[in-house]
Amino acid sequence: MPNPKRRHSQRRTANRRAHDSLKRSGVSECPNCHGQKVPHRVCPHCGQYKGREVVEVEQE
Repeated sequence: MPNPKRRHSQRRTANRRAHDSLKRSGVSECPNCHGQKVPHRVCPHCGQYKGREVVEVEQE
């Protein structure tokens, strides 16, 4: 296995790692309760998906 002859500079290493950070996931608004939810998933606040109740959510 070949090994590198010279070390990489800090700038080159930082440029490579620039895309490794975590990106914020996309969120959309629930049409029923207007809460934040992940697209194509059941709303965790009201339990509805595509206009019908799929999961029963306990009320506080």
